[in-house]
Amino acid sequence: METHMDEAAARAPAASWAWIWQAITGLGLIGLLTLHMVAQHFVAEGGIRDYADVVAYLRHPVILVLEVLFLITVTAHALLGVRAVLFDLGLSESGERRVTQVLWVIGVLTVGYGFWLTWAILNHP
Repeated sequence: METHMDEAAARAPAASWAWIWQAITGLGLIGLLTLHMVAQHFVAEGGIRDYADVVAYLRHPVILVLEVLFLITVTAHALLGVRAVLFDLGLSESGERRVTQVLWVIGVLTVGYGFWLTWAILNHP
């Protein structure tokens, strides 16, 4: 029993950092989602933008940075949540490491796809 407690105590700093990052991304989402909703639905004429309007909107450098931050923040927050749920299943230390690695790969691929898609939209004739 003490061995299990020692292992849990040794892993606590990593779990604490994941929790802190989830809290930070959650707060970031509140701000970024608010900006996104206001810009997309309250500032846009008619309440919604068509494809051409979205492309023109994304060509503004500040807006592009905000939307990319939104993508990264949503992805990180969601994957940290999935990680927390999976860790609650009581995985072994190696299982937790594998879950973390797989979720990192999923996150990098998701954000990479978002970057590619944004680039493709902005460079489409």
